[in-house]
Amino acid sequence: MSKSMKRVRAALEAAGLDPQIRETDLARTAADAATAVGCEVDQIAKSIIFRGEDSGAAILFLTAGGNQVDPQKAAEIAGEPLGKADAALVRSQTGFAIGGVSPVGHLNPIRAFLDPRLTEFNLVWAAAGTPHHVFPIAPADLERLTGARTAAFTSG
Repeated sequence: MSKSMKRVRAALEAAGLDPQIRETDLARTAADAATAVGCEVDQIAKSIIFRGEDSGAAILFLTAGGNQVDPQKAAEIAGEPLGKADAALVRSQTGFAIGGVSPVGHLNPIRAFLDPRLTEFNLVWAAAGTPHHVFPIAPADLERLTGARTAAFTSG
């Protein structure tokens, strides 16, 4: 088990949750992940990270699989202009590589926002620290563990 996945498992266990991490062959896109676990595409919680242009910090947007982050709305919610987070920033702030960023188990605290669409489900699936592993979690637990604030930041 990778160090990244161990951190995710430990974070879930520390929160009193039973980590049910599942390996998938198809998890490169939200649609692939949904097919692999047998759920709706919007039940996939994508971890989208931007760089705060004023703070220099990574900012996490947990987004339903079928939605796209609207950069302008996201910047308004974050309270600062946003730019692209490069691989080095993502790795240093979260401890995860792009493509496997989990919403939990980060090396450093991160500001997070939650797409309201995710709260419409009893269960959502998120990356478990690698591009090929996911775990199920209730949206309320996801919000609690990440400290994310629910906000409308998607297109449409």
